[in-house]
Amino acid sequence: MNRYKDWLNQAKNDIEWAVYSFEGGFFSQTCFIAQQAGEKALKAFCFRKGFDIVKTHSLHQIIKMLKENGVLENNAKELDIYYISSRYPDSFPAGAPFEIITKDQAERALKAAQEIFETISQRIEKLDE
Repeated sequence: MNRYKDWLNQAKNDIEWAVYSFEGGFFSQTCFIAQQAGEKALKAFCFRKGFDIVKTHSLHQIIKMLKENGVLENNAKELDIYYISSRYPDSFPAGAPFEIITKDQAERALKAAQEIFETISQRIEKLDE
């Protein structure tokens, strides 16, 4: 059973959570969940295209497996920055992520996740026709 729709639906829900976090001023958390949403959307696309498993959390690596580039690749690179740095207190030389990651960074991460989600949703919709 191919569960790509579950992955895509979870990505959508994660974006909603990221928006809520952003509005609440939780910028490092916004960056992390935006990364997660982008990852889930890309994995949904992989599964829809017949991949059995995707063994990476790197959006850029997933993009390479899909042989994509352009906007998807740029957004993947933006979000990969936050997989570790937005959540672990020792990811920076000093200071916790919530003290360092800015509103501007969170806004870019959220936009990147939304663009990935929209692009992937449209592509999956075309494949499902």
